[in-house]
Amino acid sequence: MAIVNEIKCARCDRKYSGVRSRCPYCGARRIGRGKYSEDSDNAKGKMLISVIIMAVFTVAAGVLLFTTDVDAGSQIPEDTPDLSSLEDDINTLFPVETPTPTPPPEPSPVAPPAVQSVEIWVAPRSHRVEDFTLSRVGDTIDLTAIVDPVSMQDSVDIEWEIRKVNEEHEDVFEFAHVPGGIKILALSRGAAKLVVTAGDKTAETWVRVN
Repeated sequence: MAIVNEIKCARCDRKYSGVRSRCPYCGARRIGRGKYSEDSDNAKGKMLISVIIMAVFTVAAGVLLFTTDVDAGSQIPEDTPDLSSLEDDINTLFPVETPTPTPPPEPSPVAPPAVQSVEIWVAPRSHRVEDFTLSRVGDTIDLTAIVDPVSMQDSVDIEWEIRKVNEEHEDVFEFAHVPGGIKILALSRGAAKLVVTAGDKTAETWVRVN
């Protein structure tokens, strides 16, 4: 068992056990072997010691925090997964198909309007004829072709043709192209057909000469 030394009080010169912090006789606080201090001096000492201890802890915490940040930034764990290789593996297992772009539909060509009908009229659009007679040789008459629809009147090709009853007969009449149609000239007595074609439509009339 250890022996506790006795110390002498600096105020009353009495001895007491060294385990005590105050003199049991006069109440003086011990700050060293045989030394004492007043309560005010002791409070100042405690405050100074507390400030020193807090400063030491603050400096130690700052050094420790700075060292930890540097180590954490400079060291890369060896088991960190390689995300780029993981992405390649996912693309290999589950390939993403690139959709084929769909070309825009081509506009359907607009078919030109078809000729509905064609008629032979006495120019300038006097009346429609299917059979007419010229009084004598040398007479003339102007004819025109009327196309339905009217919007195709100037765009469709119009062809005229003479059809004789018998190829051995003389020409009954002839025609010449004039603005807007043709001009008929009676040549000899008889009859022949005049045929006009517009698109896939035709019309005809008998031309007779007395």
